[in-house]
Amino acid sequence: MIVFATLKIAVRALMRNTLRTSLTLLGIIIGTGALILAMSIGNGAKSQIEAQIASLGQNVIQVYSGNMMRGGARGGWGMSSTLTREDYEALRKDVPGLNSSSPEVNASAQVAFGNQNNNVSILGVAADYLDVRSWGLASGENFTETDVRQANKVALIGQTTAQLLFGEEDPVGQTIRIKNAPFAIVGLLERKGTAAWGGDQDDIVIVPYTSAMKRLSRPGSGDNFRKILVQAATADLIPQVQEEITDLLRQRHRITGDREDDFSVMTQQEISDRVTATSKVMTVLLGIFGGISLVVGGIGIMNIMLVSVTERTREIGIRMSVGARGHDILLQFLIEAVTLSAVGGMLGILLGIGSSFLITAKMNWPTRTSPDWMILAFVVSAAIGIFFGFYPARKASQLDPIESLRYE
Repeated sequence: MIVFATLKIAVRALMRNTLRTSLTLLGIIIGTGALILAMSIGNGAKSQIEAQIASLGQNVIQVYSGNMMRGGARGGWGMSSTLTREDYEALRKDVPGLNSSSPEVNASAQVAFGNQNNNVSILGVAADYLDVRSWGLASGENFTETDVRQANKVALIGQTTAQLLFGEEDPVGQTIRIKNAPFAIVGLLERKGTAAWGGDQDDIVIVPYTSAMKRLSRPGSGDNFRKILVQAATADLIPQVQEEITDLLRQRHRITGDREDDFSVMTQQEISDRVTATSKVMTVLLGIFGGISLVVGGIGIMNIMLVSVTERTREIGIRMSVGARGHDILLQFLIEAVTLSAVGGMLGILLGIGSSFLITAKMNWPTRTSPDWMILAFVVSAAIGIFFGFYPARKASQLDPIESLRYE
């Protein structure tokens, strides 16, 4: 009952000067809102990246040519073609626990149909590629191993490319020209959406990798690959398959002892960790700025409470003269500070949630607000009220009653 009575007194005291109270609240509101918004943006980006990494397929391991730490500098993987066609065949035959596999040959070329043409990403792969990527067909069928062996001019087309070239017409059975070579479309891919690294996964034409090497690759590129995808039979086998791939490639490339690998073997989790590293840094930085705003808001609370103690010195003296003890005065001013920070925290949470929805609606950025972060933000704002409100409250509780009554 004493706490509730003190709370009523605290609210009444705060309402005496609504402008000053509102300005003090503003610091806490902005700080809490910024914290919630930062976490929402960070969580949203992380969720989107994780979903896009998952769209690569289930239990996928990616083998890149080059090494992540070549010469002490990051980013060496995929920059040199150290994986050969013989490596790919060896992986298929000699690695147990491997379900499907496919190399990737990347190119970019002008694709034309009738009077329509567009510059499109061309991907040369094996017949197992759609199984590895868990990528279905909207219509038509996949090309076969025979098409790959014979380097036949057949293609699968993505939804975006199909829309650009054919409009609403079904592209299956049509013939497109890639670098003036005719390719028959045998299948229309299901929509995949945006990739984790940006870019439209549906703006693509997929052909047998042998056809890409023979007809679309640069002269002199040979039979080397920059990337091979493999799929483990089960999730439990991923570490084993990853280790066996590493051992096999080290043996084939004659890499012994402590010599650096000329390839990188990465699981989806490792890829996700690397891709999300930047978003984590941004989330931390935004969170720090939000925390700084909260601290600034806490300093504002301390300042306003010190002013309030000075203004109400005579009131404190009267309360003490009629029996109020030091801890009663301490509790009163501490409750005022906590009330300020708690109300500011709740309003800041609403501001953060509203800002997150607004950013998603207007800028199409993914955001995800977590209840855990809302609770944490509220607790932190209340803790700031206690921390920054304690000194003014203690100062008020230690005032001399006689001196306080004389204060003008």
